[in-house]
Amino acid sequence: MVSERASLRWVVRGAAIAVAVAFVALLAYGLTTKSSNTRIDDALADGRPIAAPGFELDMLQRGDVPGHSRLAAALADGRLSLRELRGSPVVLNFWASWCVPCREESPDLQRQWRATRAAGVVVLGLNMQDITGDARDFIREFRLTYPMVREGGNDTARSYGTTGIPETFFIGPAGKVVGHVIGVASPDQLRLGVAAARAGRPLGVEEGGEQRTGP
Repeated sequence: MVSERASLRWVVRGAAIAVAVAFVALLAYGLTTKSSNTRIDDALADGRPIAAPGFELDMLQRGDVPGHSRLAAALADGRLSLRELRGSPVVLNFWASWCVPCREESPDLQRQWRATRAAGVVVLGLNMQDITGDARDFIREFRLTYPMVREGGNDTARSYGTTGIPETFFIGPAGKVVGHVIGVASPDQLRLGVAAARAGRPLGVEEGGEQRTGP
């Protein structure tokens, strides 16, 4: 009986380890399989704003949102679609808790949110290929108060043509992408991106800092 229980424990433990390994492998595959979708970057390189790919995702956190804003109404049902933000400049940031460069960038995104939310600018984090509890721990650690949505896979990231994280897209009030930073966005890149989004004018594609392609 004792040996049977011991064997059962080893089977359960082995299964748990196998699931964890498979999950990490899936994350690595999803991000290291680079997107061949260059539609957004090609348009920006030509100086043309381009319609932002739509999405509708569950909220990870509502955030500290002005109660009278368009964003507050959009978040009321616990889901958010990009279409609901039409009319607002949007800073869309792809991130995950296991992304070390995201730790460098998050405080600057938080500062940008505090500086521009009263003017109607939406900083929106899109957490992808992550464990929900780990993502929420990350949010608490860095005291992030801008709204976040979550996607278990990377379908939205691939529709935007990302090759890793972090990546940030600046979307104008008309729902068109006007700028893209690949890697950690600097404070100056965020500031210029927000200005371009508010004006709806093309900024182009810029290389930022470090980027991760897998956990």
